[in-house]
Amino acid sequence: MKQTLIVDKYFDGEQFQPRAAITVENGVISAINHIADTGLDLQLVDEYALENVTHLQGKLVPGFVDVQVNGGGGALFNAQPTLDCIKTIGAAHSKFGTTGFLPTLITDKVEVMAKAADAVAEAIASKTVGVLGIHFEGPHLSVPKKGVHPQSFIRTISDEELAIFARKDLGIKVVTLAPENVSAEVIKILVSHDVKVCLGHSNADYDTVVAALEAGADGFTHLFNAMSGFGSREPGMVGAALESEHAWCGLIVDGHHVHSATAKVAINAKPQGKVMLVTDAMPPVGMDDNASFELFGTEVIRQGDRLNAKSGELAGCVLDMVGAVNNSVSMLGLSHEEALRMASLYPAQYLNKTELGKIAVGQQADFVLLNSQQTVSQTYIKGELIYSDVAYTESNVQGV
Repeated sequence: MKQTLIVDKYFDGEQFQPRAAITVENGVISAINHIADTGLDLQLVDEYALENVTHLQGKLVPGFVDVQVNGGGGALFNAQPTLDCIKTIGAAHSKFGTTGFLPTLITDKVEVMAKAADAVAEAIASKTVGVLGIHFEGPHLSVPKKGVHPQSFIRTISDEELAIFARKDLGIKVVTLAPENVSAEVIKILVSHDVKVCLGHSNADYDTVVAALEAGADGFTHLFNAMSGFGSREPGMVGAALESEHAWCGLIVDGHHVHSATAKVAINAKPQGKVMLVTDAMPPVGMDDNASFELFGTEVIRQGDRLNAKSGELAGCVLDMVGAVNNSVSMLGLSHEEALRMASLYPAQYLNKTELGKIAVGQQADFVLLNSQQTVSQTYIKGELIYSDVAYTESNVQGV
């Protein structure tokens, strides 16, 4: 199928570009032609035989990629490790511009891990839109830095878990672990099975973290949160993360998990492109009410845009990707361009998904249409419209 989108302005992954005709064939961008404000000329119409043209009012930006999504739309992956749950989560986050994500399972029984892996394998095999792989956040973590992860399920790595991590039908595999509890030798084994090892929920000292990086770990899960801090004589995990030129860091920009000044320090310390936005999203994302939910038998209470377990710990987020982008501009003073890159290009690069994160010929046609309030009007995956705001009515979409 061939279609052309006429956009007033688009972000190519590096900078905003003027009005253009973006042609999509079979889910891939096949041509981009900048056009005059007066409209399409006959030569362009003849060249593309444009019988399927849509004019989009707003700014078109690359689809957002989220490597840490626990839930959304009222669903929690741990509670329902099924394909239907994954679809519910994906649909909820598509309202906020997420076009690629990793369903994330936090620390749980090995049986639940196996069911989650089966669900993701089914999603990959059936080409469920948006699903890029799976993120196992645990269970091989540090008890002192467990956060809301259930201590009863935290354990050393076993052959059963290694077999799950080694599966070849899961798409992109990310595993968050504490390096003081998983040896460098085991990290090397995981990397040999194409696992991207992230470090987090850890009380490790600097030397242990560096050894894990040398063994092949290449990321840090929600930088600053649930990890040994940075001190003058004890750099800790945070110090190792900021020092590393090669490792990526996920950052939760919700105004609760990380102080804006702290986030700015990290972004200034890391090479450009090595800090990416993540949501750590929980079931309330995409829900209008303020209802609480249950996590391993513990009530998690929502107060506005903050989630806390009754024991006081932060328990994930009610953050979405377009919100993270806008917070990065308003709270951190970043340019809109850099915030967009942190939500699309940089996580795509971390996941080695070179076809994502840009609007350019040859790229996958994953788009987000932003309105003047910088919220999402429409979301496209592989050129297919998967979400449209009810306020973005037919009167806003004009044939050319």
